[in-house]
Amino acid sequence: MNDQLIAVRANVRLLPTAHSGRATPIKGSYRPNHNFFGADDRDMTVGFIELPDGMELHPGESIDVPITFGRWPGLEGQIYPGREWRIQEGGTLVGIGTILEVLPTR
Repeated sequence: MNDQLIAVRANVRLLPTAHSGRATPIKGSYRPNHNFFGADDRDMTVGFIELPDGMELHPGESIDVPITFGRWPGLEGQIYPGREWRIQEGGTLVGIGTILEVLPTR
């Protein structure tokens, strides 16, 4: 088990371009900021969203995918099924994530 990582399966929903400013799809391994503490909080963790090969997620769409977060102080207690969080590029909100299940880490 890797004590430095937290793995989940989550639904990722990118906001439409009109609400986020993001006009291009994401693909492959996407590494945005993940904010579990609200719009005014700048404490964020890095997480890897892994899309299947050849798959693109366009603004306004959603997909269930695995995500791996770096373990970060304050994140304990925030990772549980049903938990929503902000997916950001810098300070800009581009999507919303919802944890579906917590996975074992390898």
